[in-house]
Amino acid sequence: MATELVSIATPRTRGLLWTGWVVAGLLLLPVAGGGWYLAAVGGSAALLALLPGAVPHRERTPDRADLAVIALLYVAVVALERVAFVGFGTDRVAGLFLFFAAALLVGVAGPVVYTVAVRRRGLADLGLRRDDLRSPLGFALLFGGVQFALTLWGYDLPAPVDWVPLLVMSLVVGVFESIFFRGFVQTRLEAQLGTPAGVGGAAVLYGAYHVGYGMGGEELLFLTGLGVVYAVAFALARHLVVLWPLLTPLGSFYANLEAGDIDLPWASILGFVDVLALMAVALWLTARYARRAASRQEAPADSR
Repeated sequence: MATELVSIATPRTRGLLWTGWVVAGLLLLPVAGGGWYLAAVGGSAALLALLPGAVPHRERTPDRADLAVIALLYVAVVALERVAFVGFGTDRVAGLFLFFAAALLVGVAGPVVYTVAVRRRGLADLGLRRDDLRSPLGFALLFGGVQFALTLWGYDLPAPVDWVPLLVMSLVVGVFESIFFRGFVQTRLEAQLGTPAGVGGAAVLYGAYHVGYGMGGEELLFLTGLGVVYAVAFALARHLVVLWPLLTPLGSFYANLEAGDIDLPWASILGFVDVLALMAVALWLTARYARRAASRQEAPADSR
């Protein structure tokens, strides 16, 4: 029996196992909510992780600096969002947007600058890669397609002014969540604690950060469970295209439509586009810095 269990350790079988689990977790979305969803996906993931070979071995590299930066950026992001959504609220739109935008920019620029300029790791460490897109795109289409079929297929959309700004917001927030929680927090926690604990820790932080939006207990539990699903999806390919622009933005867009408590004018699109442009500039400048640093390191060898 033990020999049969060890056979799941092949990368292909392991990939099929967790791909099926992610699809099942998405299919469970309309059925369970709150703590029940967290119990279902968290419990099943923990049981599967106990199977021999179900989780690939990964060397741990303890690093207190990484943990300190995670904590610092996480507190900053949650505090900024708390000020935006609870402090200012919808009555003072300018303050809400400025602090919300600041949270998104800190959550993207912070990990990017720290990873590349301070730790010399490269953007690929955050899941921002351009190599071998075939497998990540396959996951993206599969997971995004399942989520779309469950939520937006046949959905009676309201007037464009009521949904287009929400879609743009979901796309921009999706960039932040993918880079911050998956590429940075999850990757660093897995390196520190191992894959199961790293995935679980990143999911807990993802769920808890929504307290910045003023959400309550049941919502936080549900989002923690959703964080487990997103974390496993990212772990399958270590590429952010698995999550963005389909899976996480579609989920956020549908949730905002259903809640019906966010009313954004057309002008908000320009604000979110500005935030996205600043994110892109941060990525471009950091990538440029990395290329120049690599060139300086190679120059002495070439001169010899």
